[in-house]
Amino acid sequence: MTTGAQGWTLRRRVGALLAVVGVLLSILVAAVIGAAAQNRQYTHEVLDRWGPLRAQSQELLAVLVNQETAVRGYAVTGDRANLTPYTESLDREQDLYRGMRSLVGTYPDLARQLDTVESRAAAWRGAVAEPVIQATTQGGTAAGQALIGDESRQRFDGIRASLAALQEGILAEREEGAQNIYRTSTLVVVLLIVAALVVVVAGGVLLVSLDRIVVRPLTDLAGQVREVAEGDYRHRIAGSGPPEFLMVATDVDAMRQKIAKDLDEVREARERIEWVNSQLQKQAEELTRSNRDLEQFAYVASHDLQEPLRKVASFCQLLQRRYAGQLDERADQYIAFAVDGAQRMQRLINDLLAFSRIGRLTTGFTEVDLNKVMGDVAAQTEAARQYTDAELTWGELPVIRGEEPLLTNLLANLVSNSIKFRRPDVPPKVHVSARLVGDEWEISCADNGIGIEPEFADKIFVIFQRLHAKDAYPGTGIGLAIVKKIAEYHGGRVWVDTSLAEGTAIRFTLPALPEDVRAAEGDDTGEAATAGTTDGPTDDGSGGRVDGGPAGDPMTGAGPTDGDADGAGTADGPGGERGSGRTGDMRETVG
Repeated sequence: MTTGAQGWTLRRRVGALLAVVGVLLSILVAAVIGAAAQNRQYTHEVLDRWGPLRAQSQELLAVLVNQETAVRGYAVTGDRANLTPYTESLDREQDLYRGMRSLVGTYPDLARQLDTVESRAAAWRGAVAEPVIQATTQGGTAAGQALIGDESRQRFDGIRASLAALQEGILAEREEGAQNIYRTSTLVVVLLIVAALVVVVAGGVLLVSLDRIVVRPLTDLAGQVREVAEGDYRHRIAGSGPPEFLMVATDVDAMRQKIAKDLDEVREARERIEWVNSQLQKQAEELTRSNRDLEQFAYVASHDLQEPLRKVASFCQLLQRRYAGQLDERADQYIAFAVDGAQRMQRLINDLLAFSRIGRLTTGFTEVDLNKVMGDVAAQTEAARQYTDAELTWGELPVIRGEEPLLTNLLANLVSNSIKFRRPDVPPKVHVSARLVGDEWEISCADNGIGIEPEFADKIFVIFQRLHAKDAYPGTGIGLAIVKKIAEYHGGRVWVDTSLAEGTAIRFTLPALPEDVRAAEGDDTGEAATAGTTDGPTDDGSGGRVDGGPAGDPMTGAGPTDGDADGAGTADGPGGERGSGRTGDMRETVG
């Protein structure tokens, strides 16, 4: 560096050096670009013209040989199947001519040679191939073989010679292109070597000149930064060297101060998080203990509590049978209260156990046909429908993934509710339907019963919630809570449709199978596929399969639609009729 250059800033020095190197490299880059463009053009010629031309000429020879072989084979055997290669290769031959002409358009000598091949091939077909085929077809193999002689072979050899000349011309042009590629590639390499030498020399000059004004100040600054990185966040960073480095040192020190402040805040936050985590861990341990206690309670409720209840109920019933009428009227009333209380306690415990087992004792999801499930529900509620002269109908229901016993329990609860909460002197009518909404099946259980006020629409799904006295509508008040838990366990939801003017409609959703969703999306009408879309009790519904099952108690089994929930699936009784069929409409009418 000259004496006048000593006062230059780092940016000015580096800029001057880079300007000189940039000019030299620009000249070299322009030369490299020119040589590379020529190399690319030559490479394009070799790869995109001469390579395909050579391959197509070889394929053309194979096509013509196949034609000649097919004609000879037909003349020998007389089998038309031997002519298949001949007829199939004619179109391919013309395609090859067209493709090769598009490639040799700027090379007239090659174009003339290609025309010679085409004309000789056409002449051979007109003078040899077609006459042999016609003679063999009309006069047999002897007549066809008589036309195949030295002259026909000489004609085909002429085609071979023309193709060989064409291939030699293509190969010569390809070799010339390869030489051009080698020449331009060598030039590019030389230019790149020169450019590399320029870069190396410029780099050496840059290293020597920057060692004193860049490397040493940076090394000192890096040493101070490492001290801070090792944990000494209170160490002040001081810079040296050019003004730019002094500014960097100042900025780094400001960053150090900010990091130190943030670390103090993070340390405090970590302490708070550790305290919260310890509290959460304690709560998790407490929850685990609580779950164990609940499981123990369920065991006790299912075993230890049931035994004394059965004993109390049994002896109260014995007292009722043995001393009925022998004591005064109040004593009979007390005994009846005791029997009723013990039986209600048994039902309540059983329903609580059923509610607690949902989602905890699982058999795994399988594909469940809800039409079959409705058949089982019809059998379970047969006794109740006989008692009330009820009519149960359902539309075509889907197949979904779930647990069949739980889904049976869900639908049995809803149907039993609809039958139980009927209007006086009006035979109950219950209809179950389904429709596809998005990727879910929306299933509805509608009836013509007493209905429910909108303000109680959410309350009825809460466990033990009752809107009527147990004398008016018996039950434990847990059935609709079971319905809600089963629906949510299957990934759905349940609600009351408050828009009906008469009766009650409880709707719930279940995830649809992917094939049902795809079928609905592919519907030409653009409407979602539905199955039994009627939302209300009707005289009929689209049919399904009905399988009978054990009949339930006419006044127990499921919670009411107005909020009094009663567990379903607990009644015992003789099985109903079994049958299956499809008659267009399916109706379960008893009475």
